[in-house]
Amino acid sequence: MLPFHVEITSGESAYRQIVYAATKAIVSGELLPGAPFPSVRAISQALKVNPNTAQKAVSELVREGLLEVQPGVGTLVGTWGPASAEDRRALLRDDLERLIVEARRLGLSLADVETALAERWAEVFGTDGAPAVDATGTEASA
Repeated sequence: MLPFHVEITSGESAYRQIVYAATKAIVSGELLPGAPFPSVRAISQALKVNPNTAQKAVSELVREGLLEVQPGVGTLVGTWGPASAEDRRALLRDDLERLIVEARRLGLSLADVETALAERWAEVFGTDGAPAVDATGTEASA
């Protein structure tokens, strides 16, 4: 059993789906820094995917800094996140562009997208699932 949920579906590569599911579990706090991460073999067997697919996903998560490989210990959830808010926002640039293009295709306004984003954020993380940030992306002090 994997410590994160992923159901491989057609339409997107299995490796991308694994990366997304693991990333979501890490950033949402389901998987905490230092927690053991499943082996390539465990992922491959649990999801019934080729071991090369599982290896590619784990390698990307390591490359992104979400996982750390410690010899003799295994793969662990890393401490993640670029140093600055600007760097964190830059990571979303391509995804945001796809969202904007799709929203325009559907005839949605910026206000519609903001509302949908706020509603989905609350569904995924709850109302206090992440630190409050100000308009510049800087964490607000409590």
